[in-house]
Amino acid sequence: MVVCVRAVVRVLVLQAAWALGGGQVRYSVPEEAKGGTVVGRLAQDLGLEAGEAEARRLRLVAQGRRASVEVSGASGALVVSSRLDREELCGKSAPCALRLEVLLERPLRVFHVEVEVTDINDNAPLFPAATKNLSIAESSLPGSRFPLEGASDADIGANAQLSYTLSPSEHFALDMKSSDDRKSLFLVLTKGLDRESLAEHRLVLTATDGGRPALTGTVELLVSVLDVNDNAPQFNQSVYKVQVRENAVEGTLVARVSATDPDEGINHEFSFSIVNLVPAAKRDVFGIDPQTGEIRLRGSLDFEEVRLYELQIEAQDKGTPPLSGHCEVVVEVLDVNDNAPEVWVTSLSVPVPEDASVGTVVALLSVSDRDSGANGRVRCAVWPPAPFGLVATFAGSYSLVLREALDRERVSEYEVEVRAEDGGAPPLRASRGLRVPVSDVNDNAPAFAQAVYTVLARENNAAGAELARLWARDPDEAGNGRVSYSVAEGGAGAGAGSGSGWRPASSYVSVDAESGRLWALRPLDYEELQVLQFEVRAVDAGEPPLCGNATVQLFVVDENDNAPALLPPAGGGPGPWAAGEASASVVAKIRAVDADSGYNAWLRYELWEPRGKGPFRVGLYSGEVSTARALEEADGPRQRLLIVVRDHGEPSRSATATLSVSLVEGAEAALSAAAAGGAAAAAAATNVWLVVAICAVSSLFLLAVVLYGASRWAPRAAVLAGPGPATLVCASEVGSWSYSQRQSRSLCVADGAGKSDLMVFSPNCPPPPGPAAENRHDLKVLHMLRIVCGI
Repeated sequence: MVVCVRAVVRVLVLQAAWALGGGQVRYSVPEEAKGGTVVGRLAQDLGLEAGEAEARRLRLVAQGRRASVEVSGASGALVVSSRLDREELCGKSAPCALRLEVLLERPLRVFHVEVEVTDINDNAPLFPAATKNLSIAESSLPGSRFPLEGASDADIGANAQLSYTLSPSEHFALDMKSSDDRKSLFLVLTKGLDRESLAEHRLVLTATDGGRPALTGTVELLVSVLDVNDNAPQFNQSVYKVQVRENAVEGTLVARVSATDPDEGINHEFSFSIVNLVPAAKRDVFGIDPQTGEIRLRGSLDFEEVRLYELQIEAQDKGTPPLSGHCEVVVEVLDVNDNAPEVWVTSLSVPVPEDASVGTVVALLSVSDRDSGANGRVRCAVWPPAPFGLVATFAGSYSLVLREALDRERVSEYEVEVRAEDGGAPPLRASRGLRVPVSDVNDNAPAFAQAVYTVLARENNAAGAELARLWARDPDEAGNGRVSYSVAEGGAGAGAGSGSGWRPASSYVSVDAESGRLWALRPLDYEELQVLQFEVRAVDAGEPPLCGNATVQLFVVDENDNAPALLPPAGGGPGPWAAGEASASVVAKIRAVDADSGYNAWLRYELWEPRGKGPFRVGLYSGEVSTARALEEADGPRQRLLIVVRDHGEPSRSATATLSVSLVEGAEAALSAAAAGGAAAAAAATNVWLVVAICAVSSLFLLAVVLYGASRWAPRAAVLAGPGPATLVCASEVGSWSYSQRQSRSLCVADGAGKSDLMVFSPNCPPPPGPAAENRHDLKVLHMLRIVCGI
C-alpha cells in the first residue's frame, strides 16, 4: 500500500515536471532495486493511451552503455532490467541520475527521461588495508602523535558519515580532528614504551558509518617498538673462576664467557675483548674470540712464575652510542711437576785430609724445587753411601759430612753424587756431582819390594858399574812419597891375602839417593870378597820423615882371572924308577892350585911331551904321572916330561910343569918304593879332608835351597829386586855353585851373562897325592853331588 502511494505520487510529480520542464520526465529509484521493479509508468506519463505505447514502438535509445532500466512493451512502464549500484554508476557524486532518451514513432518524437538512483547504506567503511604497520621508537615521549589513515565509505550522505574507536590500550589513544570537512586521525602515545618489555603492540581501529543500520570496518594496527640502544650487554656471571694446568698447550680452551643484550638489530650485536690483564706483562698469554667469547691460551703458563691471572672482559655493542658490559675471569694455574729439583753447592772444603775425623763437614748444599706441594718436596741421598753422608740442617739445606775414615792411598779422590728426587708423580730427579780429592798425610813409610835383595856381581867389574836397582814404594804423594836412598850399615871382612880387617859396605858400593841404583865404587875381587851384606835405607821427605830398610846380599861371582899355580912336590918328590917295572905304576903326582873357584878352579892335566906312545901318562884330573907300559932299556936312562895344567875357565888359563924321570936299577927301586909307601899314607889323609869339604858344600846347598823356598813362597814380594823369579847364590870357602832358570832374569850385574846350568866346583885347595883309585873315588863323590844338586 505504501509502495503504491509512492508510485502515484511519483507519477504525479513527473507529470508535473513534464509539463513544467517542457517534456522531460523524471523518476527516482533506490539502488539495488530488484529486476522488474517499475521505475515509472512512462507511457501513461507521456499521455499515451493503452496499447498506444506498443503500437508506436515506445523504446529507449541506446547511448553506449547498459542503462540497467528498460521500457516494458506491453504496459509502457519503465522497469529495472539489471542491478543498480549507485556507487558503480556515480561514485561519490550526488545526486546520481541516469539520463535516458525515449523514442516514439508515428509520429516520431523524442522524450528525455531522467532516473535518479538514490543511495542506500549498502557499503561498510573500508580501510586501505586490513593491517597497518607502525614503527615507533621506544624512546618516544608520551604525547607523541602518529597519523593514521582513516577508512572510506562508498556511500554518501549520512551513510558515509564515519566515527572511529580504538581498542583499549594503556600506551595508546585515538585522536580525531576535523578541518575543512576533513577529518584527521592520530594515534597518541600516552605512556612510554619499552621494547625489551613489549616489542609489539596490536591495536584494532574501528570505523562506523551513519547508516541505519550502521555498518563498520576495522583495521589492525601493528605497532612495532623500534629499539633504541638503551641496554648494555650483560654477562651471565660477573666473575668467572677457572683452573688451568700449567702444562696446557697453546690453543687450549680456558673459559667461555657469554653475554646478552636485550636490544635488537645492530644494538643487539656486540663483541668481546680483553681490556685489562693482571699481570700486565702477560697480556699475550690469553686471547678471546670477539664473537664466541672463547678464551684460549696463546702462550705458555708457568705456575712458578705466575700463579693467578685476572682478566677484565668487555662486551661492547654496536649501537650509537655503543654500550658495554664487563666481567672478570680469574684463571688459577695448577701446578704440574715440571721442575726437577735443583742442587747447589754453596760451600766446598776440599781437599779433605786423609786423617780428617768422622763428622767433618766437607760441603754445604742447598736443594730446592720450584714446584709446590708434593711436587716441591725433595728427598736427598748421596751416592756412594760411604764414606760420606748427608745431614739435614734446616729446610732445603744439607751438610755433606765424613762418616768413615779416609785412606788416600786406597782412594785418592771420590766422585760423590748428591741425588735429589721430588714427590711428584712421576717423580723428577736431579743430581750434582762433587769431586772430593783427599789430601795426603805422611802415614806410610817407604817399603821395599823385598826384605832381602840378593845381588850377583862378577868380579873385576869396572868402578861405577851398576850392580842392581832397588826400589821402595811409598804410597804417599808429593814430598811424603818422595824417597831417598842411602847405605845404612853393613860390611865384610877382607880376604886373608889382603892383610886388612873389616871394611864397611860404603867402601865397596854406593846407592843413588833418588833412583835407588846400586853402584860399585871399585872393582870387586872374588878372591878378596865373596859376600857383602849391608842394609839400604829409604827415607821419605814427609814431616816427620818415615823410613824403611832392606838387606842386600851381594855375592861376588868368580871370574877366571887366576892361572893354575904349581905346588912343590910333597916330601921332596918321587924317587928313582927302576927299569922293568910293571905298567900303570904311579911315578909322580903333579900338584897345582887355582885361586879361582868352580869351573875356573877345576884343573886338568895334559902330557904334551913326549907325544905318541911314550912310557908315561898323566891322570886327566889327578895329575898322577904313571907308566903307560913296562919300561925298557931302550927308553933311555932319563925321561923329560912336559905337563900342562889347565883350568876349565873361558878362556882357560894354564901352567907348565917339567918332570924329569931317571931310570935306576932294582936296589934303588926298592928304596924308592919305601918312599912311595909314605907318600901313599899322606895321600889318604888328604882324601879325608876332601870328603869333609864336599859334605860342607852339600850342607850349604841344602841350607840355600831351604832359604830360597822360604823366600819364594813367603807372603812378601820376591827375593830379588826387579821382575821375574829370584836367583839364588850360595858360596863357601871350599867351593861355590849357582842355579838359575833360563826364563828368569838374573839380577847379577857383571861383564858377562850369568850361567843357567848346574856347576860343581872343587875346593880351593891342592889335590892331595894318592893312588888313582882314591882319585876316582873323589870324582864319584863329586859326580854324586852334581846329581843331587840337579834334582
